[in-house]
Amino acid sequence: MEKKNIDWGSIGFGYIPTDYRYVANFKDGKWDEGTLTTDPNVTLNECACVFQYAQTVFEGMKAYTTEDGHIVTFRPDLNAERFANSARRLEMPVFPEDRFVDAVVQTIKANEAYVPPYGSGATLYVRPYMFGSNPVIGVKPADEYQFRILTTPVGPYFKGGAKPITIRVTDFDRAAPHGTGHIKAGLNYAMSLHAIMDAHRQGYDENMYLDSATRTKVEETGGANFIFVTKDNTVVTPKSNSILPSITRRSLIYVAEHYLGLKVEEREVYLDEVKDFAECGLCGTAAVISPVGKIVDHGKEICFPSGMEEMGPTTKKLYETLTGIQMGRIEAPEGWIKVIE
Repeated sequence: MEKKNIDWGSIGFGYIPTDYRYVANFKDGKWDEGTLTTDPNVTLNECACVFQYAQTVFEGMKAYTTEDGHIVTFRPDLNAERFANSARRLEMPVFPEDRFVDAVVQTIKANEAYVPPYGSGATLYVRPYMFGSNPVIGVKPADEYQFRILTTPVGPYFKGGAKPITIRVTDFDRAAPHGTGHIKAGLNYAMSLHAIMDAHRQGYDENMYLDSATRTKVEETGGANFIFVTKDNTVVTPKSNSILPSITRRSLIYVAEHYLGLKVEEREVYLDEVKDFAECGLCGTAAVISPVGKIVDHGKEICFPSGMEEMGPTTKKLYETLTGIQMGRIEAPEGWIKVIE
């Protein structure tokens, strides 16, 4: 299929509508068959549960063109699993995991012309989401739901690309109340908007959230997980039952251990030890890894010796290996790459 006439190298991380999106509805206790549609608009009652009580969950994933010309997506089964867990946590019906993957494949295939070419630096962002669609005024779950998938071609998440970013340690709480930081819910992200905009107004790219109980342990940022590298080349990621179970982080840990032969530790990370790390990065679907050059803790600067001007050497190896796997330059572990037939 001929690609759309888009300047792939200059697009940002924003919404560009594509031709098709997937829609399925849950009513009377069951999901309908689902379909692709060209209509990007959603019509809902003013009292729909998603508006009144923010009963909504979502996922984020990407499709891209590999070096040999195939269109693929990365570990969609894990997105399906996490989406199901998010739905259960918000008392929503689970969209079957096999149907989730099939719907993702259908939507990508239908929008093949919008998948950026190999080497462009752009990807097709895939956003599955679900929301309570019927009117609800008492505080309770909805009875009807809509599952949708939209796609949009995107450029780098952070404007600087591989240029190191600056983070501040924030006093804001990470996400919504009741410990829902470990799921992909719209409420969590809405709760973090004030914090991230406040950070931007202060000249920072992101916030470092600490655990709410003691304010001593590193958790995550508003949209990504932390990954640290020690001076002896050990890869360290924070362990907490309240942070998002990142698929990218899980993949990077595997790559560090099995591809690069590095020691890996998933453990509690205390703020007062961050100054001793050699490298720091943020990992997630959107950015893969963004290097962090500086963390500012209430006026006190923590500068990483590897990463102030460019991505640190170990972080760079992790980035190049994982993106090499994603783009088909390096052989992937079994089941990691889903080819869009």
